[in-house]
Amino acid sequence: MHCVTRQAHNRNVGLFRKKIEAPAVASAPIGAAAGASQIGQFYSYSVGASEEAALSVPTISRAVSLLTTVVGTLDLKSYVLQWGGEEYEKIWVQGETWMSRPDPKVPRQFIMGKTARDLIMYGRAHWAVTSRYSTGFPASFEWLPANMVYSTKMPASPEWFGMPDDLEFNGLPLDVSNVITFLSPNQGIVYAGRRAVGVSLRLDQAAERFSATEIAAGYLQQTSNSEPMSSEELGELAAAWANARRVSAIGALNSAVEWKEFSSDPSKLQLVESRKYQALEMARLLDIPGYLLGIDQSGMTYQNAQQSRQDLILFGARPILHSIQERLSMNDVLPNGRHVQFDVEEYLEEFMVESPEIQREEPAPDLPEDEMELE
Repeated sequence: MHCVTRQAHNRNVGLFRKKIEAPAVASAPIGAAAGASQIGQFYSYSVGASEEAALSVPTISRAVSLLTTVVGTLDLKSYVLQWGGEEYEKIWVQGETWMSRPDPKVPRQFIMGKTARDLIMYGRAHWAVTSRYSTGFPASFEWLPANMVYSTKMPASPEWFGMPDDLEFNGLPLDVSNVITFLSPNQGIVYAGRRAVGVSLRLDQAAERFSATEIAAGYLQQTSNSEPMSSEELGELAAAWANARRVSAIGALNSAVEWKEFSSDPSKLQLVESRKYQALEMARLLDIPGYLLGIDQSGMTYQNAQQSRQDLILFGARPILHSIQERLSMNDVLPNGRHVQFDVEEYLEEFMVESPEIQREEPAPDLPEDEMELE
């Protein structure tokens, strides 16, 4: 009886530990609704105006680059769950071929990075299923720009509250069964950060105006003993003065005109401080510690490279990673009981410091020894 029980137990364990082979043969490419004809027509693809404006802010561009690089770097692996008596145990199994390259026409980091960027910007992302295995499960995909995918039954912005029942791509209907939609738990920054991004853009424009001025800002004023000029003559005088100062550091005026300098400058307008504060606001908007973006480093004298990557994943990339891996674990992508997961541990171990000892840096000159922060 004992032997029979052990044999049965071994057979049960074998069910979970059996190497699962990915199907080797895929069916013909998918040709669904009219919108499918627009997929791959790159001349018609576009980036949304709100996304383009947000990415023109250096802090946002840097943050998005960090997050998309992390997501594009991580490998996908597959597992099933086995009950161990007290808790479930992950049993790693062979993954599908698309896990190493979802779109055979582009590198994996491209499609994963674009998917991550759409989740950051819009809170949603989309893949079109381009082929299927003989079992009916997807075998390959292609990324669709989120700003070109719409649903007539979902709000245009800022958030979708579930999987869509209908989709249009570039104005033409798509077969929803052949589209994988990723939903983020957070609103995209083009919606949630509209006001904050607008403030950053206006501050950048103000800085650009000051940087484009070769001399201190001011105006020309006629003296009281000169004959008044017309508006056209004043305009010509101002243009000639500005042009002369661009080509020479020395200006010359006659007794009929005086140069009056404005008292305002970037420091008096608090433009520098405002831009620093707004950079922190962008870091908060993207859930990334400021020091990873080169800001908010006061009081930090030592930061382990390993800890930096952990913070980047924990605070910034984790919602994106979960949005992707949980969607790819659903039953319309993988058989019931199969799951995928990003290999975060391998990414962190790859950059671990060789020496287990923490190397202490010299304290900053203006920071007392007892205030140093060590990892």
